This record gives sequence, structure tokens and C-alpha cells, in this order.
Amino acid sequence: MVRLSRAELQERNRARVLASARAEFAERGFRDAKVDVIAQRAELTRGAVYSNFPGKRALYFAVLADLVERASTPSDPQRGPDLRTALGALARAWVTSPAFDPLHRDFPAEVAAEEATRRPFTQLLKLDALLLGLAMERLEPVDPPPGAPPRRMVRVAETVLTALHGASGLAGAAPGFGEPFDVISACERLAGLELSDWWPPPARPPVRAEDAPWRPPTAVDLVRAEPVVPDEDGVVVVLGLNRLAAAEEAVRAGGLVTVAAVTGAPGELAPLVRLVVSQLCSCLRQAFPAGAWPRVRVVCDEGGALAAAAGVPSVSDETEVAVRVRGGRVVARAEGSGAGHAVGVEGRAKVGREAWRRV
Repeated sequence: MVRLSRAELQERNRARVLASARAEFAERGFRDAKVDVIAQRAELTRGAVYSNFPGKRALYFAVLADLVERASTPSDPQRGPDLRTALGALARAWVTSPAFDPLHRDFPAEVAAEEATRRPFTQLLKLDALLLGLAMERLEPVDPPPGAPPRRMVRVAETVLTALHGASGLAGAAPGFGEPFDVISACERLAGLELSDWWPPPARPPVRAEDAPWRPPTAVDLVRAEPVVPDEDGVVVVLGLNRLAAAEEAVRAGGLVTVAAVTGAPGELAPLVRLVVSQLCSCLRQAFPAGAWPRVRVVCDEGGALAAAAGVPSVSDETEVAVRVRGGRVVARAEGSGAGHAVGVEGRAKVGREAWRRV
């Protein structure tokens, strides 16, 4: 008989707990589910459950995240060639996704139960709106009038997400109310919504030069659902869950951006990150052509390994640090509000100066 390593045993027990919890939540709902029963179903002790998950709500979020990540996707998705059909395809993927699974019916109440989950959830939705808005902008770029700021589609994306999350919330709270295909039609029509949206550049903190090796770990990019080693030239911005809206500041500076989402409560909030971002991005990949996918990576840096590689050994939900990577080295760093934009703009300006010197 092959003896399992400690890590393999922990992974096996975690999988058993998730499977048992999914069955318990499906039968009883979140509120009536019992951790003791989950442990019995998994043939483990109560302590073994809590060694993997800090509480029942954390376990519930992990079950939902696992459901999204394991959901099958069409082998040949019908992606929309234009914004209207892409938004319709996005809504169609959403209403047939785990967001409409009965397991999801208790999610809105649980995420709204405490400020400790409400604030991160709000910021995660802002990140989702940015990702969807970037895809919409790339699919149908619109030139602004002379002198006007670049057109932004994030507010339209927020409206689309409001419709989709509202529909999935009502599917649990009021089964049978509303017609999913009406939601699809409504999202298609939102493609023409004009909100005069634009993005104001933030104040920028000082950028300081550095020269340190860049040795990032392998991570999973939630946007494309694939492992990556973020070692190319670009900006890495480490953001606590209460600062995720600042991802747009780094993205608008241009270039390749990797967002490392970190938290001081990874046991409960890391599954929430995976759930919310993966739910949207799974539908986005099915609905938008690959050329329109946002040129940004999102990593759930649960253990803080990517943050540590960027020189941020201690993280919290308020962390905001950005580094510029060039040629396998960290060459610049900024901290605080606007850090991602500051490093991105400084790097772009430096490249321009170096190009001018070569002329």
C-alpha cells in the first residue's frame, strides 16, 4: 500500500470535506447544515474540518468556488463577434452556470451578513466590472471626440453585472420569478447604453528605483484559468481585498499588469476571490473572442508567495504596492494609493526617454 505524504493526505482530506459539505449544503441549506454532520459524512473529525477551513461560511464559499471551477464549459463556445451578441452570450452562459445552482441560494445573505465580507465582495465586483469593461472596450473600441478623455465602459459593465447578479439572487429567493431569456435580451440591449463614462487619473505617490531579482512563483491566472509564471516585463500590483478597485489605475497606465489579490483572512476570503472572479471570467471566456479578453492577470495570492516575491512579506486587506519588472529584475516600486498607476506611468516614460536617447 502506497503511503501518502502529509501534503497528499491534507489534500485528500480537504477534497473529502468539500464533497461532504456540498452534499450537506444541498440537502439542508447553509443555515441548517452542521459541521459535525459534514465531518461524519467525510469520515473525519470535527477538528480535521476546522484544520482545513476556519468556519462554516468559509467552507460554504469554498464549496461554491469549487463548483464554479469544476463546471464544464462548451468545447466550441459560440462567442459574439460584436458587443451586443457577446453580452447576450455572456448572459446566456451566466444563467446556465453555477450562479443558478440551488447551492448558491444562500450566498447573497451570507456575503451581506458582515462588513468583513461585504467590503471585499464590493471590491471584487468592481474588479469584475473592470475585467468585463476592458473586454467590451477591446471588442468595440470607440474614439472619443478631440480633447475628450478615453471612453470607458466599466459603468455599463457594472450595469450588466447588476442584472446578472440580481437574476441569480432572485432565482434563489423567488424561484420561478422572471424569465432567464428576458435577462439575456436585456443584457444585449445594454450594449447601446450611453453613460458618458470616463476615468480620472489618480494622484500618484513617489516612485523609487530598485534593482532586485524577480523570481515569481507559478500561479493561476483566474482570467484565463491557467497556470502562469508572471516573469515578463510589466507591472505587478499587490492589492488587499479592500483595495481591488485600484487595479484599474495600473491597467490604464498601459502594458501588461498582474494583479495579486491578498488578504489578511485567506481561509475565508480567498475562496470568495476565486468564486467571484472565476464566475465572471468563465462566462467571459465563453462569450467574448479571445482577442478581446482583458490584457491583465488576476492571481488569488492566498499564501502571499507572489507578494513576497515582490518584496511585500506582510499583507493585509488594505495593502497597495506596485513594482515594475524589466529584464527579470524589479526596477521600480511605489506604495499607497495610486501605486499601480505611478509605476506604470513611470515605466512608460522611462522607456520613452531611453528610446529618445538611442535616436
